[in-house]
Amino acid sequence: MGAPGRLLRSPPHAMSSSDWDGSTYHRVSAPQVTWGRRVLARLDLRGDETVVDAGCGSGRLTAEILERLPRGRVIAVDSSPSMLEVAARELAAYGDRVELVKTDLLRLDLDAVADVVVSTATFHWVLDHPALFDRLHRALKPGGRLLAQCGGKGNLDRVRTRARRLLQAPEFAPSMATFTPPWEYADPETTAERLRTAGFVEVATGLEEAPTRFDSEAGYREFLATVIMRPYLAELADAALRERLLDAMCSEARGDDPPYLLDYVRLNMDARRPSLSEPRGR
Repeated sequence: MGAPGRLLRSPPHAMSSSDWDGSTYHRVSAPQVTWGRRVLARLDLRGDETVVDAGCGSGRLTAEILERLPRGRVIAVDSSPSMLEVAARELAAYGDRVELVKTDLLRLDLDAVADVVVSTATFHWVLDHPALFDRLHRALKPGGRLLAQCGGKGNLDRVRTRARRLLQAPEFAPSMATFTPPWEYADPETTAERLRTAGFVEVATGLEEAPTRFDSEAGYREFLATVIMRPYLAELADAALRERLLDAMCSEARGDDPPYLLDYVRLNMDARRPSLSEPRGR
């Protein structure tokens, strides 16, 4: 196993055209951490497993996984250099029990190494879910478990509709002419079918509403800029335009009831790679 912080693989990205602000995300990602802890609460560990954290971000939840693996290790995967820089710093105390891998999940090159693959708040940034599930199935040992959560059908409908309308204004529209949404908010039925097709068994999927309210406009604005609006802002080359878009989003959110509420919907999934004695899923 490589030293902590060593980036073992670095193929071209396919999930995002721009990097994240890892330091700011680490500070503002309380909603993602809250959802992730609920996912981890459903995970039984002996303490000696190998866990793949698929989309580890800045490492906040990775650290909590490592605390439950005193004799195990985590392979922490992310495509964002900025996120991994923060994760390397935050996880340094765990030494060689954590290995950072810089790669797009669609290029994940692991073969039957993981007892568990865990992922929270990541899969919706991958557009090809069938290919993703194939990669994760391969990464798991026979009998290994996938436990994941991401944005699902209906996720952020209100804020995305608002952004689309505002971006039709003449000052923004030319920059957005070729914009393609870089997310996939799948429904539970489609996801279950994709998991079974990839070979998983004991598949369970479902949606969970997770409305998230911010106490201040400043906190809401920073979260929008760092997470929600990041793909749109990346299309606007002019800093003044980016600020005006955030101004408009916040102005309208101020009048919501309640104000500064994000209409999150989470897609939960739980599945298992069959053991060698079991038939492969469809």
